Amino acid sequence: MERMHTAVPGNSRQVVSRQTGPHEDLFAEVAKHARHRWARPIADYNRQAFAAAEAWLAGRPQPLILDSGCGTGDSTRLLAARHPTHSVIGIDRSADRLSRQRGGSPENCLLLRADLVDFWRLARAAGWRPERHYLLYPNPEPKPKHLKRRFHAHPVFPDLVALGGHFESRSNWRIYLEELALALEFHGRPAEIVPVPESEPPLTLFERKYRASGQPLWCLRTTEGGGASA
Repeated sequence: MERMHTAVPGNSRQVVSRQTGPHEDLFAEVAKHARHRWARPIADYNRQAFAAAEAWLAGRPQPLILDSGCGTGDSTRLLAARHPTHSVIGIDRSADRLSRQRGGSPENCLLLRADLVDFWRLARAAGWRPERHYLLYPNPEPKPKHLKRRFHAHPVFPDLVALGGHFESRSNWRIYLEELALALEFHGRPAEIVPVPESEPPLTLFERKYRASGQPLWCLRTTEGGGASA
């Protein structure tokens, strides 16, 4: 669920789906998962990764930023550079992606291999309250039959919402963000969808590829408290 496949730079494929709007089963899935706390056993390697994050944060009183599904960590390093007074943690389930380091990381940046669906639950149980939370270009799973693979229709979604903070997600498939906005609204978190400004430096390699391919890019951000983008 974390990242979608892309083709060569400047020629990235557009998302293709039979959906022309939010999925008709979206609210049923969101409501079902809101009624029951997900109790799937948490993998040991995810507990170890979370323990490493807790140890790293122990001596850091700065506000926290999460970069969920960070891929190679480019976005995490950029966010850490933009927010030097914050602690920034990037999480991705792929050891291969995380191994593709391009330059050093700022001192306030930590990259971890973990599955988000476990990490978010551990963070919620530990009382984490990130000031900002980014979910950049998740795999949109555009086939209608794969609705349940999308984070907003997954049993872990209430745990993501419970973490709070200014939340931002980006995608080149607006319908994904429209569904995400509806799911957030169900949980009492209003959000808006706006175009990603072309003048803004890309946060991720995916954003750079999609922009070079001429695809429209969209940003969802929660609006309570007036939190600013990036």
